[in-house]
This record gives sequence, structure tokens and C-alpha cells, in this order.
Amino acid sequence: MMKAAYYRKQGPARDVLEVGEVAEPVPGVGEVRVRIAVSGLNPSDIKARTGFSASMPYPRVIPHQDGAGVIDRVGDGVPVERTGERVWVYEAQQGSPNGTAAEYVVVPSHKAVELPAGVSMDVGATLGIAALTAHRCLLSDGSIRDKRVLVHGGAGAVGSAAIQLAKWAGAWVATTISNAAQAAVARAAGADLIIDRHRESTVDVLMGATDGEGVDRIVDVDLIANAATNLACSSGGAVVSAYALQQATDAVSVPMLEAMKKGIVYRFVYIYSVPLSEKLVAIRDITQCLSAGAYMPEIGMKVRLNQIVDAHDAMESSTVIGKILVDVSSEAL
Repeated sequence: MMKAAYYRKQGPARDVLEVGEVAEPVPGVGEVRVRIAVSGLNPSDIKARTGFSASMPYPRVIPHQDGAGVIDRVGDGVPVERTGERVWVYEAQQGSPNGTAAEYVVVPSHKAVELPAGVSMDVGATLGIAALTAHRCLLSDGSIRDKRVLVHGGAGAVGSAAIQLAKWAGAWVATTISNAAQAAVARAAGADLIIDRHRESTVDVLMGATDGEGVDRIVDVDLIANAATNLACSSGGAVVSAYALQQATDAVSVPMLEAMKKGIVYRFVYIYSVPLSEKLVAIRDITQCLSAGAYMPEIGMKVRLNQIVDAHDAMESSTVIGKILVDVSSEAL
């Protein structure tokens, strides 16, 4: 048996999340079992638990897509040499009732990615959805070396990841924030220009900083709210990538003639539907970024497994800046 957090129905964290013992999973053909050290929490985990994105898919769900740990068993078809490998895990709970909020998780071998030497388990647990989404938004349309990038919400998990990946890839990066604490996170991530969206005009500041040329890539956490701003500060042929939905209403209005004149491309990113071949390209780049020491995410909160409700509540109420992690190591149980 192993310790795990789980829920049997959707609803508020304090009403539905439990911590108890469940059977240890066994890897099948092409799978590995990872002893989880740290589990990473994402907004999609909240949406799954609350029923925002879909109804209850299984009788019992162990949540969380991301995590980091050590491979302790391999299934048939997987080289035995992978046993003992330090890895980060992504999309563990996609298409499965079992995520990383447990001592062990079984995933297809390709979903357990080797961590470069010197990269901590905490950093590994922050990757997954955030880093893969940021890469998709930034680099799906070619190199961004010497390009100008705007990241809306640079203190968020994807926003911070986008800043760091964009700087590693050779771009100039501007970002929007809402307060001084967020500005500090964005600055630490490497942003070249930080714009307080409550006190400054994003368009005026950006157009001034780029000599009126605008930006080539936009990574957007709230396309509906930012649609007019994006259009006004885009360069010709810019790509606007939207990766999040902030409300149930998902219809966005675009002035087509102006967008057509600028040749703007709109990309909608849902990381779970991105083809594996393209994820593998992203994983290659993320690994290089990690190896270069260019990826150091902000850790805003870390709790023990039996405090997982606090972690979910903190994310749902947006009271923590930075990634929220759950320590699943045996010492923290």
C-alpha cells in the first residue's frame, strides 16, 4: 500500500480531498513507476476537481499532472537501466485516475523525463504543464532569437516559465504585472521591461520601448481582457498565443480587418492535445535550458501531503505568488 491524496466526488477541496492508503501501482508494458518526491499543482488540477473542465471521469481520482522523483520499477519494453533515474513527470493524470499526489505513480516511459544533473526535485516538479505550455506559446512558430515578446502575467507559473524560456532563446521580453511582489518575480525571471498594468498603459509603454514597432510574440493568460491591447501593440505578422480561460464565457471578439492588415496569427494552446512529436521537441529545449542554468522558477509554497487542502485553497484563492508544491517524500508523510 502507499499514501495518496484523492477525491471521490468533485467539489471544494476541504469537502472532497482525502489522504489515505491505496494500492501501489505496477508498471505495464512501456511504462515506468516513479517514486514521487515532489508533486506540482496547476490550475487545471483545480478545474478538474471542481468540475469546471469536465465531470468526474473516474470513481476515484488521485490529482496532479506534474511531479518529480526517481524511477524505481520499469515495465516490459523499457530499458532496465532507467531504474534509479531522476525524472520529472508530466501529464501523469491525463487519461488516468492516478496523478502525482501519491508516493508512486505509473506513466508511459516518455512522460518521465530525465532531470539534468544539479536540477532539484522542486524545480523538476514545476516543469510539466507550465514549461511545455510556455514553449508551445513561444516557439511553435519558429525561432524567437532577436524577437520582441510580451508575456501577460509574468509572475504566474506559465508567465514566469515563458520569460525564462524566451530569454534563453534569445528574445527581448516585456511583461505585465499587477503589484510589486509580482514585479519582483518577473524581474528575477529575467524580464527586460516590466509594466504595471494598473498604473501604466501597456500599449504606450511597449510602443515607446520598441520605437513604435510593437512585439512579435504575445503569451496571453486572458485573451478576452487583453484582445484590444494585443492588437494595438502587435507588429506585422505577430503571433498571439492564448493558453488559459479565466471565465466560463469563452467567446472572444477580434476586429478582423485590423488583424488581417497586420497579418496577426492567433494560436490557442491546450497542452494536452499537442502532438507527442512536438512535445518531445519542447522537452529537448527545456532540458537544454535547465542544463544551462537558465530556468529557476519561483517556489511560492510547499506543504506536506497531509496539507494538500491548504495547497489547493491557496491556488484557488490566488494568495500565493509562484509555484505551489506538495512534498510527497516519505519524510513528509
